[in-house]
Amino acid sequence: MRHWERLAYDLGQGTRVAWFLGHSLIAERVAPPVTEPIEIRGKLPSRAQMLADLLALLRRDRANIAAGHYRLPHDLVADPRAAWRQSRRFFADLGAIDRRRRAKRHDDWSEAPGGERRRYPEYFVQNFHYQTDGYLSERSAELYDFQVEVLFNGAADAMRRQALLAIAEHLRDTRIAGQPLLDVACGTGRLLSFVKQNWPRLPVTGLDLSAPYLRKARQDLAGWSWVELVEGTAEKLPFRDGSFALVSCAYLFHEVPREVRAKVAAEMARVLRPGGRMVFVDSFQHGDHPEFDGLLELFPRAYHEPYYADYVRQDLAALFAEMGLVAASTERAHMSKIMVLDKPA
Repeated sequence: MRHWERLAYDLGQGTRVAWFLGHSLIAERVAPPVTEPIEIRGKLPSRAQMLADLLALLRRDRANIAAGHYRLPHDLVADPRAAWRQSRRFFADLGAIDRRRRAKRHDDWSEAPGGERRRYPEYFVQNFHYQTDGYLSERSAELYDFQVEVLFNGAADAMRRQALLAIAEHLRDTRIAGQPLLDVACGTGRLLSFVKQNWPRLPVTGLDLSAPYLRKARQDLAGWSWVELVEGTAEKLPFRDGSFALVSCAYLFHEVPREVRAKVAAEMARVLRPGGRMVFVDSFQHGDHPEFDGLLELFPRAYHEPYYADYVRQDLAALFAEMGLVAASTERAHMSKIMVLDKPA
């Protein structure tokens, strides 16, 4: 890693953390968080512990770049004008989110026309995080990545990038064009943007249930070739058996019921070719970092996450093993769990 790259990373990532942490602190004043139940108050880490853990993630991210595992992020330094626009949108929407949260209203789509509502699975038609419009509007798609970075104090992209190590290992000494990748629940395409930056000739397909989020992904990935984006459900993937050498899935499982997780796991295993690799990124779980377990109990209470409490206690390795996938590694990256699973040849 050259000196200017190290400096660019430190300045860029440091600015991101300060920017998003500042938004988080202001949001706490404008829309105070829920009071922690007495039974978990003593289990919560301090802000100093959280920031120390975040710093450990960033050191790891920088070391990976220095080692050549992946490149310096293409958009580490944001356009200031775009950043300010997103900031204004974030605070303009914060009041509506807070009112929805205090009223525990998470069913804005309950009054939608029946035909429109029936387009989607029942678990999907709700306001996750109490966010406006759930995942079903252009406004939501424009705000989502910013909101997630505020939630994680600027660490969300760095956590996603940890998936690139397993992808790089699988692609080493192969013909890139012959190793197609599917990103399940690709959302706005953040993970795919990092994949394409590092392997421009890798054929990638992103699948998501939200048409507005796919439109945002199409816009953000427009500069890359060999990209296909498909609207569809993860529990019934519209692809033939063994279509992909790589399958990735980030931050989907904690937002679907257990029975849907099983279907999605089976489908991802089905479309993965023998000898292929799956890279899984989601929230860390109970016992992954005991000092932070209290956060796993607080999160579904503070946000609307109806399937989260069950997710953090599920044995994911056993679930994937049922589908014929072998866990090659499992590790924690700040607030995320990174699992690498291989399908025997």
